[in-house]
Amino acid sequence: MTLYYSIVFALLVFEMAMFMVLIVPLPFSARRKLFQFLATSEVVAKINYSVRITFIFVAVLFIDAFQRMMKVSAEAHTPQDQKGFTDYRSETNYHAKKFYAQRNVYLTGFTLFLSLILARTHSLVLDLINAQEELASSIDSGAVDKQSKIEIETLRKQVDQQQKEYNRLSDELAKAKSEVSDKKSD
Repeated sequence: MTLYYSIVFALLVFEMAMFMVLIVPLPFSARRKLFQFLATSEVVAKINYSVRITFIFVAVLFIDAFQRMMKVSAEAHTPQDQKGFTDYRSETNYHAKKFYAQRNVYLTGFTLFLSLILARTHSLVLDLINAQEELASSIDSGAVDKQSKIEIETLRKQVDQQQKEYNRLSDELAKAKSEVSDKKSD
């Protein structure tokens, strides 16, 4: 594997490790401190900037690897001049080229795809942290208790009104059935 594909592989392994750090279940305070550190650290900001530039090069490598894979695949469709004669060395060489081209496409493609997944997961975890902080602050202020009491009282009133209406309708139905049954018995 060439040096630049080795760097892409190292980047892929780094992305997988970062993804695992993002999704590992941590206590709320630890997760908040971790993300606060990631958001405020200058070293992390420089690393993030350099990784973004690296992804531009990975995208270029992906395009190059894809073109090489198409070129190698097109080689298979060229007509063979010698019918019946098989050169196993050239066939092995062709399969090796095809394997390396496909490996490079998959390596760079997965690296780019995981970078998108990593960015989305990071934003989702940040949204989760913000929602948890809002919930914690609203619980501390007692707004949830007051709001839930109001909702419970409203539901009780609705239940009482529906019960009264149900009783009224069932009385009317009973009365209507008794009138109908009286008329039939005459």
